[in-house]
Amino acid sequence: MDNFLKKGERIEDLGLNNLKIIQNPEFFCFGMDAVLLSWFVSRRIKGSPHIIDLGSGTGIIPLLLYGKTRAASITGLEIQEPLVEMARRSMALNDLSEQIQIIQGDIKAPGDKILPNMYDVVVSNPPYMRAKDGLKNNCETKTISRHEILCSIEDILVFSKRMLKDRGRLFLVHRPERLGDIISLMRLYKIEVKQLQFVYPSIKKEANLVLIEGRKSGKPGLKTDAPLIVYQQDGAYTQEIYDIYGMKKPE
Repeated sequence: MDNFLKKGERIEDLGLNNLKIIQNPEFFCFGMDAVLLSWFVSRRIKGSPHIIDLGSGTGIIPLLLYGKTRAASITGLEIQEPLVEMARRSMALNDLSEQIQIIQGDIKAPGDKILPNMYDVVVSNPPYMRAKDGLKNNCETKTISRHEILCSIEDILVFSKRMLKDRGRLFLVHRPERLGDIISLMRLYKIEVKQLQFVYPSIKKEANLVLIEGRKSGKPGLKTDAPLIVYQQDGAYTQEIYDIYGMKKPE
């Protein structure tokens, strides 16, 4: 396994079908939002869909969806070359280079490998912050991952409208304070919001994430799932979070 690693990198076991991923703390490592989004998607798709993950980073969502679904194909689209190279090594580490394709490209001009009306499912854990908002990180990779510098919500919706099959599904995780803008833009691009689930750090705090499902050319009709609570009052994970991570709750 050491042959797969470069300076500063480590291998993390995902606790799912023996899958592993290469991470580097100097870049943008995956967090709970990617895990929750993959869980949210896997509960709602059936059959063997063709899936594409936008802004795939080091490939965490393609790996988790491979372990949780029976997808016919999974593609990760990522613009940053260092992350693409690392993601491809993670796929090789898991012997999944044929099953999961990592493409370097810009969602605004994805290239001829990605064809219109090709995908059943588009997934994205996009940058949460507007380009002009918040403190920028000194590391360009982290700044791109956190701020809408190279990829905005509207870019994702333009891509999804063009690349999704009719009635195909778009799944996002984002901040609740951006939800009004997201719903308005989704309807503008003919993607109807069908399901929401809010994620709360604890029962006494405001939601800090929202999981979103939309459908291309879908009919109006929005449902909300029961809230997902991350921590109990004593600071331990709730049982649902242990279940999502596939971990056993300590006795």
